[in-house]
Amino acid sequence: MCKKAKSEYLIEIRKRYFSSSKTVKQLILDEFCKNCGYNRKYAIRLINKLSKPNQKTKKPGRPKKYNHTLIIDFLKYLWISSNLVRSKRLKAMIPLWLPFYDKSIPQNLQILLLNISPATIDRLLHKIKCKYKKFGLSTTEPASLLKKQIPIKTNQWDESRPGFFEADTVAHCGSSLSGSFIYSVNTTDIATGWIATRAAWGKGQTGVFHALQSIEYSLPFKILGFDSDNGNEFLNRHLINYFTNRRQPVQFTRSREYQKNDNAHIKQKNWTHIRQYLGYHRLDNPAILPLLDNLYSIPDFCQLV
Repeated sequence: MCKKAKSEYLIEIRKRYFSSSKTVKQLILDEFCKNCGYNRKYAIRLINKLSKPNQKTKKPGRPKKYNHTLIIDFLKYLWISSNLVRSKRLKAMIPLWLPFYDKSIPQNLQILLLNISPATIDRLLHKIKCKYKKFGLSTTEPASLLKKQIPIKTNQWDESRPGFFEADTVAHCGSSLSGSFIYSVNTTDIATGWIATRAAWGKGQTGVFHALQSIEYSLPFKILGFDSDNGNEFLNRHLINYFTNRRQPVQFTRSREYQKNDNAHIKQKNWTHIRQYLGYHRLDNPAILPLLDNLYSIPDFCQLV
């Protein structure tokens, strides 16, 4: 007997089996085992499995208690508001944020939130984290010829004074670095958190240079120090002359290679002020440039953060 025939036969056996007395059930079971060659215990399991059309199998393990919508919504809100921190830090923040959450959460769910483990937080936010995952393609090309002329930044800046800036470029390339696309030239003042950003077509030295000129003209204070990564869009003769050939030269420094924490301030602003607004989409239409500059010139965008 083929598999399909056995399945059809099982359906007919079930109809007779569940409408019969105990004595008749034994005879039906004998017939079923003989015709299909099944072990008696296995045949009983087959007949009893999903005997009712709408019956669902019960999953093993303890019942889920954290899958409430209010719990997941709160964890998502807290995770995004805290700049996507890890679950261990998120757990420590729950008792601090919970009293000020704008939606009412029942007392029993608040107790669950206070006792939740980091592993459970990771499980509940797994699908959400995939959507908000930080990713991007690096476009930094080291400018090896001018590195000796620009010192590595240590602790020589008075970062309590406005005017000491970190700078970086953000590539709006989507998933491919091929062709031409828009870059955001982003700067932030370390002392005040002031943001100044301009859009540039590509990251050639001339385009980035003009973007930085425009940024400086818009600032409410003078640039005293300028720190960037080792990309050739910053470490070039145009920018060196621009910052050094003036009455009060700007302290031009660079970060260490492959040490992203050296520019932690601007990296954080790249996420909060560029990626959270524009995402990771590819912007390869020059007509978008003036629109981006209009966005970046809005006073609220440059607010102290």
